[in-house]
Amino acid sequence: MKTKQKPLILLDTHIWIWLMEGSPELIGTRVLTHIEKAVEYSGIYVSAISIWEVAMLESKGRINFTLPCIEWVEKALDAPGINLAPLRPDIAVESTRLPGNFHGDPVDRIITATARVLDALLATKDRNILDYGDMGYVKIFNGIK
Repeated sequence: MKTKQKPLILLDTHIWIWLMEGSPELIGTRVLTHIEKAVEYSGIYVSAISIWEVAMLESKGRINFTLPCIEWVEKALDAPGINLAPLRPDIAVESTRLPGNFHGDPVDRIITATARVLDALLATKDRNILDYGDMGYVKIFNGIK
């Protein structure tokens, strides 16, 4: 008997930060429960572009860590269940060919393309990505809004 495979979960950058910084109230109980279960069976994924975004946000003073940025990133990537989704050629190309009318932010485009290529559920609170998911172009958590 074939067992139904659990969907992969890709974290948007802000969800990854909130998870690592101990801010579950910002993520929401339902999504946090899914993330915790995913850690047990297959892990959760973070796009390689999220590392760049974290570093940019930190360098501009929009977020602050108690550790140097590179140490925070290394620790966050080493957390149990966290997997790095590399920026593969198919993801890079997909990010330039997203169906519908998706906005031009390259980070959001790459994260969205990563979710599409990996056929992953995207955990996000980004309004643009949520709307895109409502149009059926990327799988997002129902009820995350």
